[in-house]
Amino acid sequence: MLKKQIVIGSMLCLIASMSWGAMFPVAHIALQQIDPFYFSFIRYFVVAVILSVLLWMKEGKASFRMEGKGKTLLFFGTMAFTIYNMCVFLGQQLMGETGTVAASIMEVLMPMISIMVLWITTKKAPNKFTLTSVAIALIGALLVITNGKFAFFRMAGQHLVPLFLIFAGVVGWVIYSMGGSRFKEWSILRYSTLTCLLGSAVSFVIVTLASVFHLIPVPTWHTILSIKYEMSFMILLPGLAALLCWNQGIKLLSPLNGILFINFVPITTFVIMAFQGYQISNYEFFGTLLIIFALLRNNAYQRKTIRVNHGRAYASVQEQ
Repeated sequence: MLKKQIVIGSMLCLIASMSWGAMFPVAHIALQQIDPFYFSFIRYFVVAVILSVLLWMKEGKASFRMEGKGKTLLFFGTMAFTIYNMCVFLGQQLMGETGTVAASIMEVLMPMISIMVLWITTKKAPNKFTLTSVAIALIGALLVITNGKFAFFRMAGQHLVPLFLIFAGVVGWVIYSMGGSRFKEWSILRYSTLTCLLGSAVSFVIVTLASVFHLIPVPTWHTILSIKYEMSFMILLPGLAALLCWNQGIKLLSPLNGILFINFVPITTFVIMAFQGYQISNYEFFGTLLIIFALLRNNAYQRKTIRVNHGRAYASVQEQ
């Protein structure tokens, strides 16, 4: 791998991860003013418009053709830009300040969740080493989410729904990320734009129906303007820049190398929350370290397995 490629890929993944880490503390402020459904819809509607302009300028009108893959694009777009955003931010709002930490930690669990999704979809169980890493990560997540208090389990009913929403949202993003492999012949910009457009269309239908039946409040212009700085940040960095930087960075580094940068998500979140006055407990600190350790441990094992397999393949060729 070229040194320049490594440097560029690393910078892109770092920008994306730190943007996502900063996303949750900023969203916490905005969600005190606006409903999470409208917050999610407005955010990615603007991102979809910007992406569409960029795609039109770079690849032309023909790049907006679905080529018979409309249903697949709709599914992955819904997973990422509807399920992920609406579920995560709704869960975060319901949990309050602790939801900011929980949402950030769930992001780091994405590689482990990917393993479980593959296990379910392919019906091929991961090896014992990987399962052990998943178990360590889950222990770390429990330490963070419960903050070391067993009373959490006695009040599980208060936290179960928000945590399930956040988890479901993260699973949605995992599925979306895995879906990109089906569009290898497409540019990252094209896949990102079409899925974002379709996902935003689904979000529009949801907020419209919810508003008609008075399930969620329609934000006024005053409300939207009151969060203009938070919304601008959410659109430009965690929305637009992070999406394109992450996809391109993963392409340059490979998923095995790029996924390590997801560790910067909770680190960035904790740093920002500390500046906001949040007291990070030892349980949250060491729980996060456990999750990061589990990810690094499993990544190192994967690298070793790949080297061994390459060595065997080379030896087999030499014998022939």
